[in-house]
Amino acid sequence: MDLREPRTDQHPYHPLRHALLVAPFALMAVVSVLDVLAPPNVHLGPFLAAAPAITASFAGPRTTGLVGAVAVLAQVVVAMVRGSVTDLNHSVQIVSLILISVFVTLFAHLREVHERELIQLRYVAEAAQRVVLRPLRERIGPLRMASMYLSAEAEAQIGGDLYAAARTPQGTRLIIGDVRGKGMEAVGDAAVVLGTFRAAAHQEAELSGLVAYLEGAVCPDLADVGPNGDEVDDRAEAFITAAVLDIPDREPALRLINCGHPPPLLLREGRVISLDVTQPAPPLGLAGLAEPALVAETFAFEKGDIMLLYTDGVIEARDGAGTFYPLPERLATWSGTGPASLLRHLCDDLIAHAAGHRLGDDAAMVAIERLH
Repeated sequence: MDLREPRTDQHPYHPLRHALLVAPFALMAVVSVLDVLAPPNVHLGPFLAAAPAITASFAGPRTTGLVGAVAVLAQVVVAMVRGSVTDLNHSVQIVSLILISVFVTLFAHLREVHERELIQLRYVAEAAQRVVLRPLRERIGPLRMASMYLSAEAEAQIGGDLYAAARTPQGTRLIIGDVRGKGMEAVGDAAVVLGTFRAAAHQEAELSGLVAYLEGAVCPDLADVGPNGDEVDDRAEAFITAAVLDIPDREPALRLINCGHPPPLLLREGRVISLDVTQPAPPLGLAGLAEPALVAETFAFEKGDIMLLYTDGVIEARDGAGTFYPLPERLATWSGTGPASLLRHLCDDLIAHAAGHRLGDDAAMVAIERLH
């Protein structure tokens, strides 16, 4: 089950904008009345230019042009009431108001085109991520799963957090990871890892062999090419933390290789157990800087247990006081049933914790329950 945070983008013609039209029309009415009642040497007509200018900030070119035309008409009526439309002062005000209305209408058109481009880019980015980060199936063998993805930026649902599951004859393999960086570059690196994992999960018998295969695929992809065509090793700046797991069908256990990723948390009868490995491996892409210890460590994973995989965007979310999100403590307070319920609880709690503040990084979580 996929519990991605729903998008909240708004079309340029959001219903709220119709309500905002009250402001420019009210402004024109007030300015016109005051201008008629003002002494002969006081002219308030220039304030009418504020009406189309305000409208251009939230409405389209047609509405802005309409407000500008009404403002010009109001200026003409005021000029007729106060004297003559052809006198120099009123003529200059009318011409100036026409020019300003044309200018802000053009601005509204350009802003509307830009908004549509941004919305289209957001659709494309979200579609790209859904292709790369496929939703997990709710049931895989003896496991029930749910996943959740939260973007750090409201303008995009795209980033470098990744997760995937692959079914093998002996059980289920999973990966969760976090690419250093954001945007399309991070998505490209995540796509390499996910594609390699899906291809190799069925071929490599040992978990250590699978991680070594992932490392071999990631290293060349994280290297740049220098101006002379030479390969430049940029692995110290670009890497991917990951936790790779193997959960056999017929054994109440799991095997884990942790490549610099936050440890999974196991919820068992109200207790939270951190699955800390004794021999961690370096993040993917950094094997050349340290001799990797690809040792799969075994942990109990019994019927009724729920395991939570997550990225550091979850535990690095801060509240207004700068306090990090206490994931183990909040996980221990949950009293529901099922992975989907758990992730909804954590998602709501995480958003409430960071209320008024952006997440510092994308956040992903995967919950897995062993049914038998």
